[in-house]
Amino acid sequence: MKSSLLRAILDNAFLRVVFQPLNLPAFLTWLAVGLSLRFDNRADDVWQWLAMAGFGLAFLIGDFVPRNQRALTALLLTSEAICALALTWLAPRGGTTPALLVILSAQLAMIYPARTTLVAMLLIDLGLFLVLRASGHDAALIVVLIFAGFQAFSSLIAHYARRAEEARDQLSRVNADLLATRALLADSARDAERLRVARELHDVAGHKLTAMTLNLRALAADPEYAKRPEIAIAQRLSSELLGDIRNVVQALRDTRGLDLGVALRALAAPMPRPRLELSIADDVHLTDPAIAETILRLVQEALTNSARHADAERVRVAIARDGARLRISVEDDGQVRGALREGNGLAGMRERVAAAGGTLALQTTARGALRIEAELPA
Repeated sequence: MKSSLLRAILDNAFLRVVFQPLNLPAFLTWLAVGLSLRFDNRADDVWQWLAMAGFGLAFLIGDFVPRNQRALTALLLTSEAICALALTWLAPRGGTTPALLVILSAQLAMIYPARTTLVAMLLIDLGLFLVLRASGHDAALIVVLIFAGFQAFSSLIAHYARRAEEARDQLSRVNADLLATRALLADSARDAERLRVARELHDVAGHKLTAMTLNLRALAADPEYAKRPEIAIAQRLSSELLGDIRNVVQALRDTRGLDLGVALRALAAPMPRPRLELSIADDVHLTDPAIAETILRLVQEALTNSARHADAERVRVAIARDGARLRISVEDDGQVRGALREGNGLAGMRERVAAAGGTLALQTTARGALRIEAELPA
């Protein structure tokens, strides 16, 4: 468990540092507060610098922690709040140190719902007011109101940025759904066209060639034409052509089947995470669009759950044939928060699999990842 958490932190560290929009303004604010302490007549107070270092360290660690580690994230945010309030207590008349709470408010809005963020910031601002009053600040309420305005501004920006990311992810999922459905429809249309061509060849060309072969046989039985080599050649060619057409018809029927791999990869491609790792056995050959659609929706719901509830980076999907059944195994590298409960998504997945004549089993692995095992008729 610890090693997987450390690996996830190291894998995401560089990307989060470079591309997280909050980092640059937060670093500049933290640096400005640190520089302001240089003008403090107690700038040699080691506790001030420890509080500054503690805030910065908690911010950086929190930026690297995966989203599914809720308890650790809450602990780090609480540490930031304590360090910021302690720094306000240590600095004379507060100074610029409450600006660190503006960073904290943006972090809260990026992680938690608006109501939770509001309650947390009200409690923190109450603590700021008490700290300022206890340190003898004459205008504690005014300072709190000023910085509360900055906090509200940063929280709103972070909230709308988070909503924009969620809308982008939702649009990606819808687009992926359309691409996957289009791939299945294209395969189904190709199969229908192959079947139509096979029937036409068998019913029309095959029938006429058979009639021509019978007529040539009748001519060969006539003593007047029996000795002519052209009749024998025509008989041989018609027989060969009839055999070729039958082979083509059989090949057209045998090559029917839906390309499930293309549809599943199209489903996962537009999503920023998790990444799909797909394995389909060579003997898996689907011709029923309803079964293919069921597998498609099962994997789609698994990807959505892994992204929303487990913060997974990878989802492994394996599809294999077991006699007259198909076995579908789905497992991610995330961690389910709390006990496994079937919401609307998982319940819909189970109903869809049951309607197709299959079974579904859900379980969590030893490291807390969700594992889905499904069986469907092949």
